[in-house]
Amino acid sequence: MNFLLKTPDRVAFTLFGIDIMWYGLLIGIGMIVAVVLAYKRAPKHGLNPERVLDTVLWAIPAGVIGARLYYVVFQWDYYKDNLAKILNIREGGLAIHGGILFGVGLGMILLKWVWKEDVLAYVDLCMPSIALAQAIGRWGNYFNQEAYGVETDLPWGMLVNGKFVHPTFLYESIWCCLLGLFLIWLADSGRQKFKGQILCLYLMLYSLERFFVEGLRTDSLMIGPLRQAQVISLCLFAAGVVLYLYLRKPREGRNSSI
Repeated sequence: MNFLLKTPDRVAFTLFGIDIMWYGLLIGIGMIVAVVLAYKRAPKHGLNPERVLDTVLWAIPAGVIGARLYYVVFQWDYYKDNLAKILNIREGGLAIHGGILFGVGLGMILLKWVWKEDVLAYVDLCMPSIALAQAIGRWGNYFNQEAYGVETDLPWGMLVNGKFVHPTFLYESIWCCLLGLFLIWLADSGRQKFKGQILCLYLMLYSLERFFVEGLRTDSLMIGPLRQAQVISLCLFAAGVVLYLYLRKPREGRNSSI
């Protein structure tokens, strides 16, 4: 008997005649939490909190654009005949892989080439915040009734179109919350061994979860026998492993800020 995840109302509230959707509201809350957390933690790690704000002012818009672009590219068969809907993100359609690649990528470029900062130190600071933002933002999929899995008789099933399905958003939300808290504990407790370790662990641990949870979903594009997000997860996991092995070994004269 299911008792938890019933069909929700997509509208959080109406303001001046405009419906404010839970999807956008939760993503916005996630971003705010991420920024505040990174800003507050920066001094403890000897980093400039104002530089954190400088970075996110560019990285967040780039992440949103990247997340939407990534989604549209992989759903082009639909959007090529509905070009006006490309900019309509109120209905969903933000892919976290695209957001991370564009947002974190631009942030690293600015830190390295424009502000001449220690890139790895700032990225390590921000990765736990990104994980916690994902944990919050994933609930937008629940209110939009999207990104769900195959049918299930488990008591926490998500009711969609009269059927109970795996709430894959919930699995990812819980994992990202635990991942974010673990990375914060590792960094703030002094147990971090080298710069870039937090980034590498995020890439590996998030990709590990995403690979298996993605296997439950029913709305994924396929690349051969695997889902598109599974292929990306495998690539990011491999990149995390290679980078971990590279960064953990001290090398004389190596620039630790990348």
